[in-house]
Amino acid sequence: MSYQSILRPGLFAGHVIIVTGGGSGIGRCNAHELAALGAIVALVGRKAEKLETVKAEILEDGGQASAHPCDIREEDSVKATVKAIIAEHGGLNGLVNNAGGQFPGPLASINQKGWETVVRTNLTGGFLMAREAYNQALSKTGGAIVNIVADMWGGMPGMGHSGAARAGMVNFTQTAAVEWGASGVRVNAVAPGWIASSGMDSYPESMKQWIRGLADAVPIKRMGTEAEVSAAICFLLSPGAAFISGDTLRIDGGASQGGRVWPLPAAKNTTPFNGFHRSTHPKVLGDGEG
Repeated sequence: MSYQSILRPGLFAGHVIIVTGGGSGIGRCNAHELAALGAIVALVGRKAEKLETVKAEILEDGGQASAHPCDIREEDSVKATVKAIIAEHGGLNGLVNNAGGQFPGPLASINQKGWETVVRTNLTGGFLMAREAYNQALSKTGGAIVNIVADMWGGMPGMGHSGAARAGMVNFTQTAAVEWGASGVRVNAVAPGWIASSGMDSYPESMKQWIRGLADAVPIKRMGTEAEVSAAICFLLSPGAAFISGDTLRIDGGASQGGRVWPLPAAKNTTPFNGFHRSTHPKVLGDGEG
């Protein structure tokens, strides 16, 4: 089998695109779709083993990929990694700022180290990657950047550090779209809601029942798939989005649009899209779609 993208074959042929956090979850899915559409995918992340596994999957499927271990929170490492990618592949056309991470906890229990670690990962790291992609390549050739944020409208109780960082990334997206637009660089973001991804299995036992009930708070009464997020990322990287910049696309089944106060009836006609042939369902959700 191969990735069943909704976009035309060869769309990104010859393009070099960095995907941070490409070793798992949404990043892994997006790397596969980009490679299936012809891109040379540069996988960036902290864990070399996970990157090499995804690289091997892409090569086995007939795509092109390289692996680049890097802590995106470290400025010198980011500079060197982007430089190495450009040197290896002869250029750079796009960046998917997907890497991120957080842990659950109310604001009153988060210490300074925990707060700063999450902000460095979800905001500072994305800024560093985007800045280096722009300074080292995109400012000369044009290109596209897509930042992955989260549904933090109305606050993000239980993960306030992540919500603050993601809100900052939305503002960074808007600012970069203005400052870098004259260079032919478009900067957008996608904000996934509750997506059935392997990351759900990393949360503690105490959160599992809450996770299983998340779909009830979505107007279409299900969680999203990694492929539904990836399809939006690929569109924003594509020529079809050539006049879109500075926007954040919410991919959440309408969950951020007032469902907390409007009664949600049983849903119908809500077939998910999942073109990812190597997708894995989170164990915490059991056998269903979520």
